Amino acid sequence: MTKIFFDCEFTGLHQNTTLISIGLVSECGKSFYAEFVDFDKTHCDKWIRENVLANLLFYKQYGQANECIEANDQNVKVIGDSLFIKTNLEIWLSDFDSVEIWSDCLSYDWVLFCNIWGHAFNIPKNIYYIPFDICTLFKIKGIDTDISREEFVEIQGDSQKHNALYDAQVIKKCYEKINQLTN
Repeated sequence: MTKIFFDCEFTGLHQNTTLISIGLVSECGKSFYAEFVDFDKTHCDKWIRENVLANLLFYKQYGQANECIEANDQNVKVIGDSLFIKTNLEIWLSDFDSVEIWSDCLSYDWVLFCNIWGHAFNIPKNIYYIPFDICTLFKIKGIDTDISREEFVEIQGDSQKHNALYDAQVIKKCYEKINQLTN
């Protein structure tokens, strides 16, 4: 089963939140990144504008377009509406026989991920229906669950925190480091 590390950014911690971006990185390094153009902009408070929208890669340049920015054997980057992103994500996920999703504090993330397909029962069949949380792994291994993820994996310099692809890459590095510490 292939582990895929996942993060998403959304319009706030409330019931009617909508996806702004998603990032996925497989254990073999393949990545998928998407920015949604149909998120509810009325839900974006000052914090979301300064910390999430400011870290989007394409939104300012491409606006409301459905656009494939990059697509090769390793990376897919798109911007578009939910249907366009769903279609491209399904194509990317189809490269994997079976998938195990890992995230960080995934309560909202997993619900929003499943909502891409309208319902949890509609997610692609190759995705295991139970997601896994890096926070739980930290707790089980006796590591402070509130630790800075970047500090834990010793990332220095400019952080792109709250960019979904960057955060997915950090989650992957945390998982790998925890496994190295315990082996």
